[in-house]
Amino acid sequence: MTQRVCFVTIGATAAFNQLLQAVLDSLFLRTLQVSGYTKLLLQYGKDGHSILEAFRAKVASGDADDHGIDISGFDFNKMGLGQEMSSVKAAEDRTEGVVISHAGSGSILDAMRIDVPLIAVPNTSLLHNHQVDLAEELARQGYLVHGRLDNLSAALAESDILRRTRQTWPPPNNGADPSGRGLAGVMDDEMGFYD
Repeated sequence: MTQRVCFVTIGATAAFNQLLQAVLDSLFLRTLQVSGYTKLLLQYGKDGHSILEAFRAKVASGDADDHGIDISGFDFNKMGLGQEMSSVKAAEDRTEGVVISHAGSGSILDAMRIDVPLIAVPNTSLLHNHQVDLAEELARQGYLVHGRLDNLSAALAESDILRRTRQTWPPPNNGADPSGRGLAGVMDDEMGFYD
């Protein structure tokens, strides 16, 4: 059987339990199943283990349905998430899947560098939140899908369209940094922030 992976990361610094709850929702799991996904891998942070265990208990008691999706998770990987993000790439025994991430710049850049379909979901509970702006702008430019907690199923469908049209990172160039401003300058340019 061909495997198809959905990898979800909430990041390393701030809890985003709402995203975990959204991807464990029966409607979203059903959407994964219908879309051919076989595995849901969660990076759930320091507080998310209890959410996953509560879901497993509900499945065991018949109060929830995992729709045949193999669901597993871990708290944090101090070596980074490159291996987990790469697990969604197509291979001989695997159909290309998707990464669903909080909309933090580090996680977004990691997924864009690996060149995997990405749904970025802003954590709107953060103070001085930049995640909405970042997700909106990078979606506008064709790098990712701006996902919303209340409709991840629609974002999953959008990711199938993006899979065929997404822009690659870094943008093609001749290797020279014309601005002389390094990564900060590239990010400013990509986000449309001009001096």
